[in-house]
Amino acid sequence: MGLTKSEIFTTYQNDISLFAKALGHPARVAILQHLFKMESCYCGNLVNEIGLAQPTVSQHLKELRNLGLIKGNVEGTSVCYCIDKENWERMKQLMHEFLNQEIQTKDECC
Repeated sequence: MGLTKSEIFTTYQNDISLFAKALGHPARVAILQHLFKMESCYCGNLVNEIGLAQPTVSQHLKELRNLGLIKGNVEGTSVCYCIDKENWERMKQLMHEFLNQEIQTKDECC
């Protein structure tokens, strides 16, 4: 598999790409939606909530943690998860800036 050569792109471009990756799978969107509904950290079994196998859910949780959108704390034999509010706000700002760009073409090109 080839490399993405992310080092040739700006930090801004890489950050947008990483945050978009977090939203690039419906399971991760479902996990985030579930965590948003909770008023505190969620320590239950997300497998029952999401409907996927444990290894699959674990992989998506790992991806969301690596991207910084969720945090997890070990409590006994379980891990409690919540949205990382600071990184979520950062993602919202970056995505807002990116998606609200004005198209600069003077005429219809296509």
